[in-house]
Amino acid sequence: MSDASATVLDVASCSTGKRRQIRPKAERRQQLIDATIRCIAQHGLSAVTMQMVTREAGLSVGIANLHFQSKENLLRETLRYVAEEYHNGQIEIMEGAAITDLGDRLDALLDFQLGRGVTQRQKMSVWFAYYGEAGARPVYQKIVSTVDRLAAQKLEALFAAIIREGDYQDVDPRELATGYSALIDGLHLGLLVTPRELTKRRARSVARDFLRRAFPKHIY
Repeated sequence: MSDASATVLDVASCSTGKRRQIRPKAERRQQLIDATIRCIAQHGLSAVTMQMVTREAGLSVGIANLHFQSKENLLRETLRYVAEEYHNGQIEIMEGAAITDLGDRLDALLDFQLGRGVTQRQKMSVWFAYYGEAGARPVYQKIVSTVDRLAAQKLEALFAAIIREGDYQDVDPRELATGYSALIDGLHLGLLVTPRELTKRRARSVARDFLRRAFPKHIY
């Protein structure tokens, strides 16, 4: 059975004499990525092994090798999945047609950035594991830098549109977008490292206050 096939056979179940199970290729890949996220959160990036991930996923090493060929590829694709999920969610809000009011769009963006899906401790652990480990930073930069730049451009464009609509004076959209992005990153780190001191409610209040001061006609 080739790697390009639509489904894969779980060889681990065959070896134990259990009934053979066939799952879609995408489902097996996602199963391994989800297990990798849990392993990074629990053990740290450098400690993760292919055996650890497959045990967590309940799959065989052969299945993991079929999909990712190596641990390095699996780790890269896990980071890519987390990064693209976050940035695509932001861009959909900033560019989507579902929300036309700019103030509502800003509110929706804030809700997404500090919502349950993004601030799951396991997913945030992946971000900061790559960012904090020197050997992993080149991989982080290569995967994340492109989507970071795109998201920054879209945020700057959103802020510029709000500035024009509200006729705000002496406000630079690029500087404001840079400051806001840094604030969100810092709040994510605080939620991960000091969750007792920084609750999600307080984090949202801090970010909302930043936006209210910048755009008082749009954020009440």
